[in-house]
Amino acid sequence: MEKTWRWFGPKDIISLEILRQIGVEGIVTSLYDVPNGEVWSLERVQSLQQRIEAAGMRWSVVESLPVSEGIKYASGNRDALIDNYIKGLEALGQCGINTVCYNFMPVIDWVRTNLDYTLEDGSGSLYFDYSRYAYFYVKILGRKGYEKDFSSEILEKVEELDRTMSPEEKWGLVDTIILKTQGFISGNFSGDEKEPVRKFNDMLDLYSGMSKDDLRDNLRYFLQAVMPVCDKFGINMCIHPDDPPMPVFGIPRIVCNAEDIRWILNAVDNFHNGLTFCAGSLSSGAHNKVEEMAREFAPRTHFVHLRSCTVLPSGDFYEAPHLDGSVKLTNLIRIFENEGRNIPMRVDHGKTLDGDRGKAYNPGYSFLGRMLAFGQVSGMIQTIKEEESH
Repeated sequence: MEKTWRWFGPKDIISLEILRQIGVEGIVTSLYDVPNGEVWSLERVQSLQQRIEAAGMRWSVVESLPVSEGIKYASGNRDALIDNYIKGLEALGQCGINTVCYNFMPVIDWVRTNLDYTLEDGSGSLYFDYSRYAYFYVKILGRKGYEKDFSSEILEKVEELDRTMSPEEKWGLVDTIILKTQGFISGNFSGDEKEPVRKFNDMLDLYSGMSKDDLRDNLRYFLQAVMPVCDKFGINMCIHPDDPPMPVFGIPRIVCNAEDIRWILNAVDNFHNGLTFCAGSLSSGAHNKVEEMAREFAPRTHFVHLRSCTVLPSGDFYEAPHLDGSVKLTNLIRIFENEGRNIPMRVDHGKTLDGDRGKAYNPGYSFLGRMLAFGQVSGMIQTIKEEESH
């Protein structure tokens, strides 16, 4: 497996030079300052690629070339947006960058309710509290039809929270769910949004009445359109699982389980239509048998995110240290090493250690915490390679 690291471009406070020093081989990055839907020019791609190569590494994976909302909900300008996307793929292909991680999650990427949950050793992690998610959905967003999405027990907890939650705590959920996590991931929100709840509701309304089959059809339309350029340049499109792997805020999600992934790979049966195997996202759903899924989908997996979650009986979950959690990462590494391809891997998120606190890192993307995980996973990979060589 190729050892890679997510780097947030020239504005990242983590330098390329130190990444090379800790053993990073490939960089996972994007043109973060190009607005969603606009064309990635050859010149911009080349400039960033040259910067990475000058530091002694290669641009291994694009995470991501964002799929615009208009493509996901089939707006009137969908074809124009897809044409722009294809131009971006052509620029990447001309530079020999052939792995593109993307997602097809409407409006919102990953959802957490606490960005600094305290683990037993005092370090921090990301946490999903099902009751607080429900509170945000029901009381802060005020969405209709929520009754079908929650049990009576959860709705009782929502009412209890409503009696006790302070205005600061309510704003904290808005800041966590919309601004801090989505501002650097999806491009739909910025940290200085004046009315984030209104904007979030407006975006959810774009998907009003959409079914899972509708969203699936829109994904198939997109993939059929981009496969010719992928075939031409050998570009692997790697869809990221939904995080968490369940419908959220009353809108469908279509990459939640093995059946969903089978549908996607079969709908456009092309080797370049593949998967980002994010063990963390998949393991946050107790319904997923992650190792079995890795074995089944390894032939169409082109990028791997290694981490694991611990799911509690309540449905809450937290991101576990890389040596813990419900999934043994060594078993996953063996599965993907046996593919015989140098599949790019990144550790994906990391604990927040004391030396990380107060730094301007994106949530989940600390330096020391990720470096610890990177060292642990690098040791796993080396040990497995040495075992297999004997």
